[in-house]
Amino acid sequence: MEELIKICFVGSGSISTALGNVLAQKPNHEVYLLSVEQDVVDSISNDHFNRKYFPNILLHPSLKATFDKNILLDSDIIFLGIPSNIAVKYVRDNKVFINEEALVVNLAKGFGEDQKTIPQCLAKEIPNQVFSMKGPSFAREIINNLPTAFTLASKRNKHFELFTQIFKNTSIYLDYSDDVMGVELASILKNIYAIMVGIVDAHFDSPNLRSLILTKAINEMRYIIDKFGGEELTMFNYCGFGDFTLTALNDLSRNRTLGLLIGKGFFTDYISEKVVLEGKIAVNVFVEEIAKKRGIKTKNLMLKELYKVFNDEKYDINNFVSNIVKI
Repeated sequence: MEELIKICFVGSGSISTALGNVLAQKPNHEVYLLSVEQDVVDSISNDHFNRKYFPNILLHPSLKATFDKNILLDSDIIFLGIPSNIAVKYVRDNKVFINEEALVVNLAKGFGEDQKTIPQCLAKEIPNQVFSMKGPSFAREIINNLPTAFTLASKRNKHFELFTQIFKNTSIYLDYSDDVMGVELASILKNIYAIMVGIVDAHFDSPNLRSLILTKAINEMRYIIDKFGGEELTMFNYCGFGDFTLTALNDLSRNRTLGLLIGKGFFTDYISEKVVLEGKIAVNVFVEEIAKKRGIKTKNLMLKELYKVFNDEKYDINNFVSNIVKI
């Protein structure tokens, strides 16, 4: 009989629910969603539905939801399925509950604090081994058990085999990397370049042009990752080329949709304020702060042209495509 593994997802949104439901289907897994949403906890506990995020999907009966943070004290694996802008603070405020032997997995795609990656920030807060798990993964497909891939990254390969076992015979497929910086950056940068592809597609339904921009974007991402000390090969993991193309080419992607809105002239400050758009936040952080600190010249990067779109009130979006093609 396989040893029982206790798994907790911090957060009860779409990605936590989808992955939790996949893992709950294995008999040696005890899976919990740790939530702050009363309606979600009630609907999962009473009816086996997360009516807020997947109202028509019956969840596996062994998937549980709770408000009780004490669940973290004896969890073997803790997945952080909360937004990047609150992930570090959550861990800092609740680290007294976190089992020091637990493996902590960051699912959020974005910066932590002070323009550092979330694993960098978490390393200062807790003694646990921290992993990144990123890949081309729309939650609505995961919840329907469609094959989905992730890159799991940690500076130490210890416990990679454990993750191979917990996802064995599920719809989730993993590749592995010790390039945590590269994996985190790829997941941030892909949102920026997905916006660009959206703008391009809003102006021209051209396979030739789209492929041109995709190629330039991948090379630019590779260049920036290298400047941060990441590995070029990371772009060929699931977290790199796979996640970027998913985000850039599918209309389920919020950042691609943002690009389409900009390109069509429908984007407004009102929309920007109401929706957390990772790509818009990331491009400003890169150009205004990170690039300067690391001596990265942005003048000849497409990233700088997108920065102008967001920050120059007089920018003529009709010139965007011709400007980035020339770079």
